[in-house]
Amino acid sequence: MKRKPLVSFLLRWFVCSLGLWIAAGIVGGGINYDSRLTVIVVAGLILALVNIVIKPILVILSLPAILFSLGFFMLIINGFMVMLVSKLYSQLQVTNFWAAMLAGMIIGLVNYLVSTILEEK
Repeated sequence: MKRKPLVSFLLRWFVCSLGLWIAAGIVGGGINYDSRLTVIVVAGLILALVNIVIKPILVILSLPAILFSLGFFMLIINGFMVMLVSKLYSQLQVTNFWAAMLAGMIIGLVNYLVSTILEEK
C-alpha cells in the first residue's frame, strides 16, 4: 500500500527536522540554532522542500561523479543541501562545509532508520 503524498511529505519533514536536531547535538558548535525548536522545525521544512526540488536535479547533473566515486559524492551533495538551507534560513547557522557534510550523513542515517522502522511489509 502506497502512502499518500501529504503523509510522505510530513514524514520527510519530520525526519529532516529530527536529523538536524540530532546533528546539531553531535556536531556541537558546527551547527547553531539558538536552542529553539521552531528553528529546527522551519529548517527541517526548508530542507525537505530543497530535497524534493533541488536535490534530484543535482543528482542527475552529478551522476558521473556519483558513479565514479561509488556513491561517496552523495555525501557532498547532502552537505551542500544543508549549507543551502543555512543560507536560505539565517536562523540556522552552519559554520563550515565539514559540519554540513556530517549533518548530511546524520540526516541520511536517521532517514534510513526511520524508513526501516516504518516500512510496510
